[in-house]
Amino acid sequence: MKYRTVIVSMSVIFGVTVISLAPGAVRTASAQEYVHGYYRSNGTYVAPYYRSEPDGTVTDNYSYEGNVNPYTGEVGTNRYTHDETSPYYDGPDSDGDSGHDGDDDGDDDGDN
Repeated sequence: MKYRTVIVSMSVIFGVTVISLAPGAVRTASAQEYVHGYYRSNGTYVAPYYRSEPDGTVTDNYSYEGNVNPYTGEVGTNRYTHDETSPYYDGPDSDGDSGHDGDDDGDDDGDN
């Protein structure tokens, strides 16, 4: 009888854990977007891929250190040291740019 109580308790704990993780799984699934293949201006073809949806931070990017890309299984290694949204931020890059919007504006006005 004692073992049965332990098994029931473990089942309840497992069920609560699964239910509590479900909202995170839904958020992860909706925070990705498909990028169609395209040609760069230098003629290089970029194959289609999935990326995390832009949301104003780099910490949930697939390439961010420790995150795992669910499509490739690759573990991210980028710390984004020149992006204010990263806990590893250490200032603007050598051109004076910071942020992750790709603009080469040299300012730090928060519009990244």
